[in-house]
Amino acid sequence: MSEEAQQSERKDTPEPKSPRPEATKPRLHWYQKRGALMGLLAVTAVASGGVAALLVNISERRVEQRFAQPRLVEVGEDDTDPAKWGQNWPSQYDSYKQTALRTATKYGGHGGSETLPAQKIERDPWLERMFRGYAFSIDYRDRRGHAYMLYDQEQTERLTKPQSGSCLHCHASVMPLYRGLGDGDAMKGFEKSYTFSYQELNRKLHDQGHAHPVTCADCHEPQTMQLRVTRPGFLLGIAALARSEAPLPAIPSIQRWRDAGRKGTYDPNRDSTRNEMRSFVCGQCHVEYYCGPQMPLVFPWGHGLTVEDTEKFWDETKLKSGERFLDYTHAETGAPILKAQHPEFEVWSQGTHARAGVSCSDCHMPYMREGASKVSDHWVRSPLLNVNRACQSCHRADERELLARVDGIQERHHDLLQRGGKAIVALIDAIVAAKAAGATDAQLEPARELQRKAQWRLDFIAAENSMGFHAPQEGARVLALAIDYARQGELAAVRWNAPLAAAPGGAPPDAGTAGDGGAE
Repeated sequence: MSEEAQQSERKDTPEPKSPRPEATKPRLHWYQKRGALMGLLAVTAVASGGVAALLVNISERRVEQRFAQPRLVEVGEDDTDPAKWGQNWPSQYDSYKQTALRTATKYGGHGGSETLPAQKIERDPWLERMFRGYAFSIDYRDRRGHAYMLYDQEQTERLTKPQSGSCLHCHASVMPLYRGLGDGDAMKGFEKSYTFSYQELNRKLHDQGHAHPVTCADCHEPQTMQLRVTRPGFLLGIAALARSEAPLPAIPSIQRWRDAGRKGTYDPNRDSTRNEMRSFVCGQCHVEYYCGPQMPLVFPWGHGLTVEDTEKFWDETKLKSGERFLDYTHAETGAPILKAQHPEFEVWSQGTHARAGVSCSDCHMPYMREGASKVSDHWVRSPLLNVNRACQSCHRADERELLARVDGIQERHHDLLQRGGKAIVALIDAIVAAKAAGATDAQLEPARELQRKAQWRLDFIAAENSMGFHAPQEGARVLALAIDYARQGELAAVRWNAPLAAAPGGAPPDAGTAGDGGAE
């Protein structure tokens, strides 16, 4: 057949039509349709059961929330044994008991034996040198959990030197003891407590049955369980702080009290917010204070909370003898030294977390779930040991990243702290050498004043238990000033017999202004 004929045949032959799409689908038999329907019904039943279970769970939780937890025992102001409160609030008590567990982080916590924590003065010998002439050069240990706060104080070798009964203010359940000393008036009893030796007042505490560490009644009103401040030292200190002109962005209720006319006395139990109270209850004890035989325990907040504010308060304070306040006279140099205690509240108030409204409890006692209830974890510990609940509720970052950030801050502060310790030792050595060379008290006064200022700043961060984390920029600023003052003091001691014009800057070191760089 010719090519033309083949083409003609193809044109005359119709092309086969494509089948309709539905014609290509396999037909389901009746039993297959029934199986699919049964599967769909099963999935629907499971989903319905899940939704029903969820609704029942929600309903049960709402019922739980509607009823207050029944009280098995009545508790009152004189019930200082936390075990009794634990019968009513077992979740909180169970977590509180965990403060007896041994915990430690890189720069804090219990790293010693099971009997007592390790000595800081053995790990950092410059601390012992700095505290010579004071009981802290005898015994200065790492911290432990709240369960040990009274026991460790009773065991410290610092008690081989005279100590005041004021020291119990923050280490024991002292409110019933104060009421007893004051014939029912706790404030009057508090004002008498410094006149007793530690041993005398501690014996009264045991005899009255209140020899417990911090207890539930110290922070909670027994009937309502509302947070409250009980410690007289804090009540007096925060009232003085409110009367000052210090800016306090971390405590907005004080500014509202000021704006309202400063009527009466600022009372945290009346004027503060609940969120502020979640820091105030910690600030009753985690603060700088004086507790000794010269006067009642006092928080130095009359000018503010910064290291300069508290230093100014102490410089203006007089002892019974009429001389300017000092904690001790340095055994080697004769300098009048200020000893910082543990100013966590003061340093926290200068940090970004405080300004953002983050309370102490948010990080150290984060909320946890107990059924339908949300309760604070009373295992008070470092947030580094509980990153998920303490940090990641706000910071949407990987745990390793958050820990790395903290480690970077603490490493830098630790390095500055060690540099400060070396500078202080060099200053002490220079003053000792000047004394041996015949320098008079008048010639050594500038160096001694600079030692007072340098040690105050260095100790303010060394004694504060966050290694700079509570307020990183403020901590670095304070340590930088400590190093600067120490080196200025060293130069002043070396040049004790030089003409005044030979001092740094062509003038004698000015212990009142040198080195602050306008920070105040």
